[in-house]
Amino acid sequence: MSILARPRFVLAAFSRYFALMSKPKKTTKSEYLGLVKELNHHNYLYHVLNRPEITDYEYDQRFDELQKIEAQNPTWVPPDSPTRRVGDAPLEAFEKVQHRTPMLSLQNSYTEEDLLAFHERVVKFAALEASPEYCCEPKFDGLAIELVYEKGLLVSVITRGDGTVGENVYSNVKTIRSVPLTLHSKNPPKLLEVRGEILMLKKNFLSLNNIQQDAGEHPFANPRNAAAGTLRQLDPRVTASRPLSMFSYAVGVSEGFDVRSQFEMLKKLMDLGLKTVLSTNSELIRICKDEREVVAFYKHIESIRHSLPFEIDGLVVKVNSLDLQNKLGNIARSPRWANAAKFKPEQAETVVEDIVVQVGRTGALTPVAVMKPVKVGGVTVTNATLHNQDEIDRKDIRVGDHVVIHRAGDVIPEVVKVLIGQRSKKSKPFTIPTACPSCHLPVIRVEGEAISRCVNPLCPAIIRESLKHFVSRRAMNIDKLGDKIIDQLFEAGLVQKFSDLYRLSLEQLMSLERQGEKSSQNILNSIEKSKATQLSKLIYALGIRFVGEQTARNLAQHFGSLENFLEASNEELLEIEDIGPRVTFSIMNSLGNKSFVREVKDLINCGLRFEKSSKQKGESQLQGVNIVVTGTLPMERTAVKDLIASLGGKSSSSVSKMTNYVLAGEAAGSKLEKANELGVPVIDWDQFQELIKGDQ
Repeated sequence: MSILARPRFVLAAFSRYFALMSKPKKTTKSEYLGLVKELNHHNYLYHVLNRPEITDYEYDQRFDELQKIEAQNPTWVPPDSPTRRVGDAPLEAFEKVQHRTPMLSLQNSYTEEDLLAFHERVVKFAALEASPEYCCEPKFDGLAIELVYEKGLLVSVITRGDGTVGENVYSNVKTIRSVPLTLHSKNPPKLLEVRGEILMLKKNFLSLNNIQQDAGEHPFANPRNAAAGTLRQLDPRVTASRPLSMFSYAVGVSEGFDVRSQFEMLKKLMDLGLKTVLSTNSELIRICKDEREVVAFYKHIESIRHSLPFEIDGLVVKVNSLDLQNKLGNIARSPRWANAAKFKPEQAETVVEDIVVQVGRTGALTPVAVMKPVKVGGVTVTNATLHNQDEIDRKDIRVGDHVVIHRAGDVIPEVVKVLIGQRSKKSKPFTIPTACPSCHLPVIRVEGEAISRCVNPLCPAIIRESLKHFVSRRAMNIDKLGDKIIDQLFEAGLVQKFSDLYRLSLEQLMSLERQGEKSSQNILNSIEKSKATQLSKLIYALGIRFVGEQTARNLAQHFGSLENFLEASNEELLEIEDIGPRVTFSIMNSLGNKSFVREVKDLINCGLRFEKSSKQKGESQLQGVNIVVTGTLPMERTAVKDLIASLGGKSSSSVSKMTNYVLAGEAAGSKLEKANELGVPVIDWDQFQELIKGDQ
């Protein structure tokens, strides 16, 4: 009989192991809380002020340390621990919640005359003898949201909805790192409703669309759609994997929050740890003394809108004095004291001169329209992505067509429509080629996917784009190696695979065009620095299809070492949470490629190193013990699973004959029923605590 077939033996071993592991650590609770405070401070610097003081690697090291301490001391974890931002289990639906005061809409203006008319209405209604001060801020093109803090603690997050009733999306929004879980104040307001906008930065939007296309899924049309789709995910873990930001700009109901002006309100919100336009760029907000200054600032913001890191569609003009705002009041569903000065949509007409097909790092073929140069919003546009064959067919875009384009979300030029009346009778529909334009081997289109794909791992285009991904900031972070230098190295034959980067010499780099000794040495220093990394970052850098950052972290946490990962089996991968058959097939396809495995081992021989997890195969007497966690427990499920993993166990997402124990909390549903049906031992939280204490 195997050890796993003897529950009492395993339970006793489990008890002894927990007793051993639960011996007092050197870390005190005050030191732990100091670490929580430190990491929250760095989160604030990075996500709110955009002024990081430590590297991502240093942060990750401290975060890992925090997780280990919490695994051993679960009762210490406060509501504002950085680990609380991990996505919870999927929701069945969003709860409907009524706003204490309605979230109003703003009246729109589109011209200078409209703005002046707004000013005249303010002066006339309030019977003013002189112009009031106006606080002018960018109008973010995102999703309106309301954060509700009680005694400084975030308790709910409500969407705008119809202005009166919205949905509670707390589980999703708490994953946004620019949203503080507790306010930065020793004496916070008793109640504070903070209103603002959730959006996605332009650079993050581009990265997300690349991931969407690599996965064979439709890209988002613009950052606002991407943010909306992310915020309304029923699975908060999806939201956590996508970078959203929130900018605060108003207050609803409050108790103990006293300010006299809109500008003072923004400053105080920033002091409480909330992200505002002031904390991002103080030059984007201005106090205007009269209507002429408002118009001038409107024109200025319109002239720089495309250079901003986020999407805006106008300027919000508010009477600065809160007393005067109260005096002016509202008109139906709009305030008299505020106006949205919108920018006109920017479109232009041009001609599609050619359609070329580009090959990405996963082999995805992306058609791009090459157009006659045209200015849109002050920027000369020559290319526009057409996404895939389905998109081309839907809009019927052909070479030679006259088309209307606009800058979707001020980020990606997009073809809005084809002017069919101006089409040549000789035009022909465009079809993506059946051979790769780079290596000329046949491409495939998997049933159910929108993307055609080259599957030749030696395709020059795939290799080149894979190298660019490998050196990127969130992968190996070789920050001195930009796309142009990678292109030069590849074309010169100096770098054909990842490990070649770690064999580059100063002389080779200096042989490249416009590369001097100093810049070449900086590149070598950056390459050398990248050797100290994390297992998750290396797995992500390898560019395995469908393996994004979160999946790479899950793999690193599960396997603990590169050696274990390279020996992964199909069955073991399927046991890992959030890894399904499609991802498993892709990973096994890579691990079954001898050239891939040889290259990974070659990287280690080049000096790559990372902190190895304490979880090594064969080291734990609980190796192979599978504990399924279900129901509501005093600790978050993810923390419980981390604790089990840190002690050598596994925590699958479903109950099967391979499950050794089910840890069941309140409202345990189908998993508990399945355990009883299969005769799997069930333990509750108290029994789990007794195991940790070693009392059984």
